[in-house]
Amino acid sequence: MNTLETIWQGLLGASGIEQIATLLGLTAVWLATRQRLANFPIGMVQVVLTGIIFARHGLFADMTLQAVYFVALAYGWWCWTHPGERARLPVTTLNGGHRATLVLGGLLMTAFWGALLVELGDPMPWRDAFIASFGVIAQWLEAHKKLEAWVGWMAVNLAGIGVYAALGLYWFVGLYGVYLVLSFTGLWRWQADRSRHPSPA
Repeated sequence: MNTLETIWQGLLGASGIEQIATLLGLTAVWLATRQRLANFPIGMVQVVLTGIIFARHGLFADMTLQAVYFVALAYGWWCWTHPGERARLPVTTLNGGHRATLVLGGLLMTAFWGALLVELGDPMPWRDAFIASFGVIAQWLEAHKKLEAWVGWMAVNLAGIGVYAALGLYWFVGLYGVYLVLSFTGLWRWQADRSRHPSPA
């Protein structure tokens, strides 16, 4: 009960910018699960606000990640609106070799970024590096409408819940908890869409 009360107080005490970023973030992810283009401009505003919040708390990896997300969202917007000869960009999957390569690449990125963050004095360098590395990969996969994007977001959201709870950012704990639920929703909806509109990976 004490833990729930602490979380509730953290939610009530969240700053205005945290609350706005939360609402925009939830809206953007909800739209992404439905493959709506509006998720991109809304997401771009959200990551700018979130970057400001992380800068105030000294979360260097997450702060930098928001800039990467901004570029990735712009890239995803372009990919979704330029499907080539197809009427729309279809949902596809990676083959086993590509999945293994991305996981290995994410682990290597985590090791490199984590070592750098140790030198910079980040309070949670390895967890921050994991979130940053696999967040970038998940965003890239989402830009290409790869089903595995949602699995990546599940891993990122689980790690984020632990990090932000430890830092007392309970508003973001709640946000990432809902993100986790939306990740399962996105996986289910994209899989259903892929079944209705089969396409080679």
